[in-house]
Amino acid sequence: MGNRLSKIYTRTGDDGTTGLGDGSRIAKDAPRVAAYGTVDEANSAIGLLLATTLPEDVRDLLVSVQHQLFDLGGELCIPGHAAISDADVARLEERLDHYNADLPPLKDFILPGGGEAAARCHVARTVVRRAERETVTLSRHEAVRPQAIGYLNRLSDLLFVLARVLARAGGHGEVVWRHERR
Repeated sequence: MGNRLSKIYTRTGDDGTTGLGDGSRIAKDAPRVAAYGTVDEANSAIGLLLATTLPEDVRDLLVSVQHQLFDLGGELCIPGHAAISDADVARLEERLDHYNADLPPLKDFILPGGGEAAARCHVARTVVRRAERETVTLSRHEAVRPQAIGYLNRLSDLLFVLARVLARAGGHGEVVWRHERR
């Protein structure tokens, strides 16, 4: 294993820069830092979801996703590094198809809610969407592998489907947007 942090604060970031995985320093508000920072935030949102009661298969899937998000953060933190593969994206698609197969077709927009687990899943989904946008922004300035963007895109779709599954499994049902409320 690499270097272990024995001291958490270093004061090296007090000037508004942070160290990348390759040892170079970059502004803390640079697109690269925003991208991997938001991936880290998405991972934390999934951790918050994992703190609820979940079906075991969903829990196992989300733990696996957390590890892959950590890998993706490393890919974004080290210019030129590759950690997410086409197979990782394909696995998300397979899980997405699996969970979506038993859901009724969407006829209305779904609002975030449907019980605690579903609501937390929606929060994780929106953070992943933001991570995707930040990664696309980075790709406009520097090279980003398409697998990174594809992974985030598929993950947000998967989290949407899982939120639907969790709303139903928790007995709350989905919260449907009523466009004619008045």
